[in-house]
Amino acid sequence: MTINGNITVRVACELAGAEGLVLEWYLDSATPPVGTWGIGVTNASGHLVDRYKDKPATIERVMQVFIWLVRVKYGPEVLAAFKGRTLTEAQFAAALSFHYNTGAIGGTAWVPLFLAGKVAEARKFLETHYLNGGDLKERRMDEAALFFDGKWKHLDGLVNVYPVRKPSYLPGKPTRVDIRADVARALAAQ
Repeated sequence: MTINGNITVRVACELAGAEGLVLEWYLDSATPPVGTWGIGVTNASGHLVDRYKDKPATIERVMQVFIWLVRVKYGPEVLAAFKGRTLTEAQFAAALSFHYNTGAIGGTAWVPLFLAGKVAEARKFLETHYLNGGDLKERRMDEAALFFDGKWKHLDGLVNVYPVRKPSYLPGKPTRVDIRADVARALAAQ
């Protein structure tokens, strides 16, 4: 199935499953910490997330903002990196996951390797780089399996939804929530 940059329920659930979501403002793990909300969204995105401090949103609202951000920023950057090549739904979801996490789709070596037909080298590069000291090894392996083999990890729509601990404003222990209906409503609203 070709997708050419369209956000589907599967694409949104795959990325949300890799990222997790927080319904209210929290401090991320950056140094220094940055106020963040939803699926890793900060004020730098153009959506002011400070409004969610002590004011949780719904999963549907988180997905509306996420879909908007993917449509206006991350999706077009992924498509530009692949130079007009039509991507399958799985390839778009995998490349989008990589770019949303790293911001590096335009500078990574695995994309030009893939475009040059060096598929094995592209896969190896994706699986072995941008690992954040090993913390992201499983994510890169999942992205490679999705991009090169079409193996989805989050088809069940179950995503970690993290509460915010106060007064630290750090994420707490997550619960698993099926977000597919919320994603479908968010997509229908746009």
